[in-house]
Amino acid sequence: MEKLKFLSDEEIKAMHEATLHIMAEIGIIWSHKPSLDILTGAGCTIKDNRVCFPPELVMDCIAKANKRPTIKGRNGKTNNFGDGNVYFHNLGGARDIFEAKTNSRRPASNQDAVDAIRVLDALINCHTVTPFFTPPEISNEMMSLHMYRHTLPHTTKPVQGPGIQFAHEVKFAVEMANVVGTSADELTLSLSPVSPLTMHDASAAAVMAMAEAGVIHSNLPAPTGGATSPMTMTGSIVQQSAETLAPLVLTQLINPGCGVLYCGRLGMLEPRTGLIWGGVELGLSSAATVQLGHYYGFSVNVYGFSTNAHTIDAQNTFERGLNATIPALAGADELSGIGEMEAGVMGSHAQMVLDNELASSVLRLRTGLSADVEHLAVEIIGNVMNGTRNYLGQKHTLKHIRAGELALTRLAERNSWETWDEKLERKQMADYAILEAERILREHQVTPLETQQEKELDAIMAAAEKETLKKK
Repeated sequence: MEKLKFLSDEEIKAMHEATLHIMAEIGIIWSHKPSLDILTGAGCTIKDNRVCFPPELVMDCIAKANKRPTIKGRNGKTNNFGDGNVYFHNLGGARDIFEAKTNSRRPASNQDAVDAIRVLDALINCHTVTPFFTPPEISNEMMSLHMYRHTLPHTTKPVQGPGIQFAHEVKFAVEMANVVGTSADELTLSLSPVSPLTMHDASAAAVMAMAEAGVIHSNLPAPTGGATSPMTMTGSIVQQSAETLAPLVLTQLINPGCGVLYCGRLGMLEPRTGLIWGGVELGLSSAATVQLGHYYGFSVNVYGFSTNAHTIDAQNTFERGLNATIPALAGADELSGIGEMEAGVMGSHAQMVLDNELASSVLRLRTGLSADVEHLAVEIIGNVMNGTRNYLGQKHTLKHIRAGELALTRLAERNSWETWDEKLERKQMADYAILEAERILREHQVTPLETQQEKELDAIMAAAEKETLKKK
């Protein structure tokens, strides 16, 4: 189906030109000397404390990048970004867990971190798993590695590494990926530059480490429109694009052809509270990010299942439905946020199950409609009108039910009021999601890692702890 466009080709070109202008004339705050030496050696200039990037260098590095990378799980399953499909992955790094049964929240535990991955492993429309909860009482320098360690034994799906901050995390994440059979060039690691337009020394060193290792690079700028980027969405998106492309240039100078996912995590300021707003603007800005990323030929990963809601309520459904559908119709290659609540601070097992259901509808929507002879069904209509049988008796009907003409729900209520009212408990969609999450945790079995693999992962974590202590 045709991609939905919110900006004309001329407007996207204007945003591209504005991005290059920002990078060339305004520049990025950057002080890390080893990476500065590489950038200036390639033609970048220094203005005060900012690096300015020549447009021709930016475009040359974009051309060199592997813009359609592939990631692989230990079950052999691959996600081939840019193949025309939309892939879904979960929220990463939530602090709290929402208990849907009691409508309450609490800090997530280590067991919650494990259980979340097991639920995600069971959900057919979660194609890639990202470490979900931040384990409690873990130092900042070890947080990402602990999250990755919690994830690997409990899913066989492709695993996106967590967001990192430090170069040493790259080394140990790559070693752990190798233990489960994932090569460096099939592993994604993400890093968030600081908005506006700032690359701290630790982040620059981490970018270098990722490039040298050959991992797929997901730059995750997360500006807040009205606070750390302009209040206008297109203004924020061009700043976000500059924050995405600046580390890409360094990556391609170090390792030409290294894999890249073009990402954006723009949130708009809610002026009455100062928090990030999860309304329709998030879906709209994600769609525009998709258009700009596709202009360069990249596979694009943006927000999808996003909401400010604190519970599974009408606001939750309203916001995440819009924010998943709009960028999906714009042609997003990957949507994030399965299980997300409270703008990423909180997550829920029941919400994961609900998002899996929503993803089915989004996938059906992306399929669109066909007007070929088979689907127009003129012969079938003629058969019925000639009295041979009704539509329910036609093989054509069963064929197209099986072929996915309908996105059949497992959670939504499809009975009449009378049938529903006769039940002892008037269960609604969220109730069924709670039950399904409980069933998964009781019954779903994940192929375990071998004992030797577990030992190797523990040894890597011990080495990482030792190196972290040295740095302190």
